[in-house]
Amino acid sequence: MLTVLPLPSPVVPPTLALLGMDSILSTQGIMVMLLVAYAGAMWMFLKSAPKVYTIMVSDLEVARRFYEGMLNLPAAEVPLHYYYNYEQTLGTGGLDPFYMGGTSSLAGAGPAGGPDGLWYQLRKNTQLHIISGASLGQRNRQRHVCFDRKCLEYILMRVQLTGIQHKIRTETPLNFLVKDYEEQIIELAEVDG
Repeated sequence: MLTVLPLPSPVVPPTLALLGMDSILSTQGIMVMLLVAYAGAMWMFLKSAPKVYTIMVSDLEVARRFYEGMLNLPAAEVPLHYYYNYEQTLGTGGLDPFYMGGTSSLAGAGPAGGPDGLWYQLRKNTQLHIISGASLGQRNRQRHVCFDRKCLEYILMRVQLTGIQHKIRTETPLNFLVKDYEEQIIELAEVDG
């Protein structure tokens, strides 16, 4: 016959048993809990923040007539993270507007005025931000330049669906021309680089 003897239970000193609750309720424990809660809130905020594509144009008024009038893009609310430290998030906080070529919305965007430009809803959780600063193209064409190919693909699809007269010049980098209501040619170009 095999006899099973119970194992002795570990003896926990009373100070260690209370250490768990005391460390959670200490200043350091509360700070750690607050940091974890803050990290969770930031993750949820950033997860729900819209994807923002930026297009730089040579004339904001021509761009407004094209994106609102011809493409019927609805206006969008400026995302909250664009209100604060706008220039620093673009990495242009230290640039002199003189070197940016043309008038730039970044030069006039102060902390009190908020970010300049036009904001449109491109897709469900995707927004289009139009800023000035691009130079005129060949034959004084209005130019709209973008670093994101996906953005220009969305716009080209919208142009094709609305039946706007257009011509694709190159596939890589994507470059196409459209005519606005005033028969003015607008060049939309992906910046290769």
